[in-house]
Amino acid sequence: MDIDEILSKVQKGQLDLESAKQELKSTSFLNLGFARLDTSRKLRQGCAEVVFCQNKSDDHLLEIYKQIYQSEGEVLGTRANLHQASLIQEHIPQAIFDSHSGILKIEKENKAHKGLIAVCSAGTADIKVAEECAQTAEFFGSCVKRFYDIGVSGLHRLLSALPEIEKANCVVAIAGMEGALGTVIGGLVSSPVICVPTSVGYGANFKGLSALLTMLNSCANGVCTVNIDNGYGAGYLAHQINRQSKNF
Repeated sequence: MDIDEILSKVQKGQLDLESAKQELKSTSFLNLGFARLDTSRKLRQGCAEVVFCQNKSDDHLLEIYKQIYQSEGEVLGTRANLHQASLIQEHIPQAIFDSHSGILKIEKENKAHKGLIAVCSAGTADIKVAEECAQTAEFFGSCVKRFYDIGVSGLHRLLSALPEIEKANCVVAIAGMEGALGTVIGGLVSSPVICVPTSVGYGANFKGLSALLTMLNSCANGVCTVNIDNGYGAGYLAHQINRQSKNF
């Protein structure tokens, strides 16, 4: 059933409200021919569909942005390039592009940010992924504090920031090279830690594989790991954890 049919049946008393809600959760999408936009995702999961910009054609990307913007009043896009940003901004001038993280977003004004997520990077070279993570969580309504360049090669830098990091409902540890930061933080804080391996490192880093294996094999408790360079995935998960907290 489409939305009109569901609402009509509710109006006629042929469908109760709970059944209608379940129908809307499971069947609502917009068929554009080249894409099926998941218009009920926010109802099901709390966050609307996000646009992965990389490899999309100009026509497809623009139409997707227009439709989500019309439906939600805001859009989050990841892995965008300068050309794509210019295209979207030409048609939707309020779109904001961060060339470092690849985030291309149209955001509602005066949005409230709640709870607290700590986004930590081992080195300055990891900030690209860290910003994708931080800006994703902020877009969905989480308050984020950034702690950059606190890797284990200078442990005193991490320890100096630890009192603030400990206040967070969730911590994201982003590191390349050998990827030890997540384990160290995981052994020091009581909140969940999400590890993000990055492709930063010399040859034996294997484009992030060494960091990924370190994080997957962490001996610290309460630690989970997302894919290499997946700042978006970590930011989304951190937000979902944060919004379960009592101070969200």
